[in-house]
Amino acid sequence: MAHPFIFPSNLQDLESEGCDDIIHLSVESPISISSFSPSQLDEFIKGVVFDLSDKDLFCIEEQDIFDRIYSLVKDFSHLSPNFKFNLVESLRSNLSVLLPNVDSLSRATSPAHSDGDLFLDRVASYRNAFKIYTFFLLTIVISEEPNQHGNNNQKATSQIRKKHSSNSWNLESQRSRILNLIANSLEINLALLFGSSAPDENYLSFVVKHAFSMFENQALLKDADTKDALCRIIGTCATKYHYTAQTCASILHLIHKFDFVSTHVADIMAWAEKKYADGSLAVSLIREIGRTNPKDYVRDNVGAENVGRFLVELADRLPKLVSTNVGILVPHFGGESYKIRNALLGVLGKLVSKAFKDVDGDSSAKSIRLRSKLAMLDILLERCRDVSAYSRSKVLQVWAELCEEHAVSIGLWNEVASVASGRLEDKSAFVRKSALNLLITMLQHNPFGPQLRIASFEATLEKYKEKLKEMEPNVPSESVLDGIPSDNETCDEADGKVYQAEVKPEQQDSVTDSCLPSVEDGVNKDSSMLDFGNLEQTRALVASLETGLRFSKCISSTMPTLVQLLASSSATDVENTILLLMRCRQFQIDGSEACLRKMLPLVFSQDKSIYAAVEDAFITIYLTRNPTETAANLLNLAIESSIGDLAALEFIVGSLVSKGDISTSTITALWDFFSFNASGVTAEQSRGALSILCMAAKSSTGIIGSHLQDIIDIGFGRWAKEEPLLARTACVALQRLSEEEKGKLMSSGSSRVFGILQSLITGFWLPENIWYAAADKAISAIYSIHPTPEALAADVAKRSLSSVFDCSGANELQNDLDNPSTNFLSTVEVAKLSRFLFVVSHVALNQLVYIESCVRKIQKQKTKKEKLNSDLQSASAEEPVKENGINAELGLAASEDAILDALSERAEKEIVSGSSVDKSLIGCCAPFLSKLCRNFCLMQKFPELQASGMLALCRLMIIDANFCEANLQLLFTVVESAPNETVRSNCTIALGDLAVRYPNLLEPWTENVYARLRDPSISVRKNAVLVLSHLILNDMMKVKGYINEMAIRLEDEDERISSLAKLFFLELSKKGSNPIYNLLPDILGRLSNQNLKEEAFCNIMQFLIGSIKKDKQMEALVEKLCNRFSGVADCKQWEYIAYCLSQLSFTEKGVKKLMESFKTYEHVLSEDSVMDHFRNIINKAKKFAKPELKSIIEEFEEKLSKFHMERKEQEQTARNAQAHQQKVGCIEGYMAVKEGSVAEDADADIAEEGASDVIHPSIEEIIDETQDAEPEANAVESEESLCVSSIVTEPEADEMEFQSSKSARRGVKSKANRSIGMAMKDQKDATSIRRQTRSSKR
Repeated sequence: MAHPFIFPSNLQDLESEGCDDIIHLSVESPISISSFSPSQLDEFIKGVVFDLSDKDLFCIEEQDIFDRIYSLVKDFSHLSPNFKFNLVESLRSNLSVLLPNVDSLSRATSPAHSDGDLFLDRVASYRNAFKIYTFFLLTIVISEEPNQHGNNNQKATSQIRKKHSSNSWNLESQRSRILNLIANSLEINLALLFGSSAPDENYLSFVVKHAFSMFENQALLKDADTKDALCRIIGTCATKYHYTAQTCASILHLIHKFDFVSTHVADIMAWAEKKYADGSLAVSLIREIGRTNPKDYVRDNVGAENVGRFLVELADRLPKLVSTNVGILVPHFGGESYKIRNALLGVLGKLVSKAFKDVDGDSSAKSIRLRSKLAMLDILLERCRDVSAYSRSKVLQVWAELCEEHAVSIGLWNEVASVASGRLEDKSAFVRKSALNLLITMLQHNPFGPQLRIASFEATLEKYKEKLKEMEPNVPSESVLDGIPSDNETCDEADGKVYQAEVKPEQQDSVTDSCLPSVEDGVNKDSSMLDFGNLEQTRALVASLETGLRFSKCISSTMPTLVQLLASSSATDVENTILLLMRCRQFQIDGSEACLRKMLPLVFSQDKSIYAAVEDAFITIYLTRNPTETAANLLNLAIESSIGDLAALEFIVGSLVSKGDISTSTITALWDFFSFNASGVTAEQSRGALSILCMAAKSSTGIIGSHLQDIIDIGFGRWAKEEPLLARTACVALQRLSEEEKGKLMSSGSSRVFGILQSLITGFWLPENIWYAAADKAISAIYSIHPTPEALAADVAKRSLSSVFDCSGANELQNDLDNPSTNFLSTVEVAKLSRFLFVVSHVALNQLVYIESCVRKIQKQKTKKEKLNSDLQSASAEEPVKENGINAELGLAASEDAILDALSERAEKEIVSGSSVDKSLIGCCAPFLSKLCRNFCLMQKFPELQASGMLALCRLMIIDANFCEANLQLLFTVVESAPNETVRSNCTIALGDLAVRYPNLLEPWTENVYARLRDPSISVRKNAVLVLSHLILNDMMKVKGYINEMAIRLEDEDERISSLAKLFFLELSKKGSNPIYNLLPDILGRLSNQNLKEEAFCNIMQFLIGSIKKDKQMEALVEKLCNRFSGVADCKQWEYIAYCLSQLSFTEKGVKKLMESFKTYEHVLSEDSVMDHFRNIINKAKKFAKPELKSIIEEFEEKLSKFHMERKEQEQTARNAQAHQQKVGCIEGYMAVKEGSVAEDADADIAEEGASDVIHPSIEEIIDETQDAEPEANAVESEESLCVSSIVTEPEADEMEFQSSKSARRGVKSKANRSIGMAMKDQKDATSIRRQTRSSKR
């Protein structure tokens, strides 16, 4: 019989017999395979293989075979693939044959039989062979792992070898077969083989050790067979053979070290629980994780993340087991590691959705499960307010998963929706993203139906409430919520099913309508009998409708917040908000349609992802497969959009037309709407269709020309009187004609078109409020399509003039203006005069634009000609090139440009100024307009005339610099004092245009421009913010010392103005190196001196400081703000500066600068409010500080606290001394007066007989106070010896000198005692005098 085999720590240990007394099988004659020739090696291996196959299974115990196999395994890496395959296949096949024989031992003869010793020897041989085969096979697998890693770059070679022979060595397949064989060996009954219920420790340790070593190889785990075999090995050893403690420690080590093993370890737990119905390994791991100190996870972030991932995977696979042990993990919610908290949130989500699905068990078990589920839901709701943004985001994601799996009961639905709505205003972007996604999921999986209109819910709810009252006539009135369990009792498997039976979300009608048929049928079948089931169903339905109504209102209430998120600087906010609004529109949430229109201006965003999101949403919402429906959507959108939305709509429509997303069939449908060829078209819809066509014409110029006649007939015909804006839109369409179409128009008789335009401008068939907009576009159309627009415009101006004044030209008007006796103003209609001024000024402005376009056209032609000449000269001889170079040197080309500029300047000047001999009509109107606007009495009497006159004045000022300079004072007077806010608003906008055209003229008036930000009118302030934003952001106005006025608008009462101001500062912070950094100290100083509310000041500075992102600028601001402490003496300003310091994002350098600047702010630490801000800074610094810096910060905190207390004591001491000194001074003054009246008192006392001696009450009070103060003085002295400060006193020599508080207090006390003593002496003298006087009288 062979010696027993004991697993060595490594293969080489088999060559030594060991130093212990136990005799075991070892290698006696190792053979050096490397010395064999190939033929010898082949013969050697064949002999080993033959012995293994020919002899019995126990031959491996024989010393000779054992030594030879050992030698081959030892040098296994040097063997050829065929030799490797033959050896491994022999060992594996023998072990596979051995296993059934081992299992049959339990059915063999009992050891109590006469041949019992033979049976025991047989068992020992089986055990030895089993161990040896397992040892050699596992050793081969482990030894090949390093070679496999080293040969990873030879994948092509291995693939080629695989194709040649199926018997060639393939580690992957052989490894999985070996490991599965070992896993099978562990699953058979090994109790008889090892003589106990479990194999010996040596065997289990060897197998588990090598299994875990292979588990560390990620590439190996990608093979499904290998991974399953390893899971079976580890799971069987830990569960069947109770090798739990060692396995648990190894698993935890794996989880902490490798991030890829979490899922596979969870698979081990799931397999073990399924195979053996034993979850002890999983429970042990959960307990070990629960016992871990939460602070350990703070130090080991990677380990915390891996452990968390494992817990979530385990809860997903074994929800019931984890649910019974989750209480061990709950205390980790109080730990500092957010990763563990996130994992626990994921665990609770898995448990809620999977652990409580079965309904088996008695009522007590159901009650326990329900309470456990509700407790988990409460934790999930509570964690929505977690301090970590990551945890808040995670819990919202968990709620979204629960909604998708229909694991949220109706009773909790509104509570979750309310939480998600609140998180929309979270300060963290990814929390807001999770909240938006949660609301999208809740809408998509809501149990209330496909339509969530509030009005529909309310109507149907009222109807069913009345029906419920009819069904229970004799029952006392009670809440309809009694029909279903409360929020804490509602579960998805009970009430949810009842409600789903009534409400089918897949129906296309609203949820309320879908409930009607079933309930009404039940009532109509037998109205005289009350069916209990129908009553309960109606109650449940009413309660569900109430819940649905609250849900709809909750989602609808988020619309203002969603509008704010559309303007967020975070692209994810905008993208997810658009998705949510689209989902709200799909479910017909109130207000969603209006909010979606507010996304249109985002097409101008520079972020491509935002533009793509808006474009996709626009296509999804408004573009359908039906061209007519698409056209109707677009024209309705144009009708309902504001001016700003129309600009965005024009941009996106042009883009979609160029891409082909708006098809030609849609364009045809739009023309049908415009031409009234579709049924039921209104004039407003016709105008909307033409607006969309004008937008499309920007990208496709041929759209308008094909229907020019329809535009003229409909746009200026009878429909224009029904829809006055149609004429304006038709004028816009004429401007969109291509150059070719304009030529065709002029050649085919354009007199009708221009006649119509002229009558529109000079006629009175349009309403007053529409005429100005239409005339604006009509004059622009004339200058756009007429070849000589100045002639036609002059005729239009004359006709307008003749309609106002009884004169026919400029000469008559000039004569009337020059003749002071003329009183034509008294006979002029204000409306006609206003129209005339508008026409003249707009013609002048268009003439300026026309001159500039002509100049550009000439320059373009000149450039084209020069390019053509240069091309010709390059192909000709060199002499013309030299001549051209000489011309360039002489400056002939520059002189041509100068001539062109001079002509352009002269033409522009003649518009308003003209020559002194022959002034134009506009030139004649200019002085009249100036005089008219200066007549403030007349302007106040006719505000409409003032609005039109000032608008015309501003236009002429833009055209001519001299006229601008002459009337600039008038303009600022009007913009500041005009009673009409429309006039002030128009003038404010004009100031922006003037600042662009004449920056030098407007520069001295910068302060007045900023003053418009303080205007009482909202519209004026809004326009002032817009104008200044445009000027500053485009570098047309320098940011001067008045920027604090713009900062105040951040807290404007109007939300729109506040948003515009925030947008301005955000854009300003993106310019260069962030100008706000340089402006911040000045803004702080100016705001501190203004009468601002503290909350408004804090909000403004918090926003401005938040726009500074660079660490260097933050560090520099620390020093700048600290230096400001020494320059101010107001406590309020100290508090403001300290608040600004507390809002900075401190770095390590920033904290050190704060400490270095201590001398600059030590004198302000006595204020409690200032000290509170410094404490906030310290708390913020502790969060990111390293241990070394943290200790320094704590020392600095102690220093601040100590200095704060000392300063407070010093100030209190100084105040007490000053109060005491004032009181003593009062006593001295009183005694001086008293001495002056002693004689009078003595005479009065002589006349009184038997008068008693009286001490003055004030003196008596001082004496008492002095006596009481004496014992306290010693205690104060001991405290003051620790902190001696200086106070200012006034000695008798009229000199200012500094004394310590201690000496000052002594001086005050002694002086008070002397004064009281003198007073007592005077009192005694007066008493003795009175007594002597009385005795002499006797």
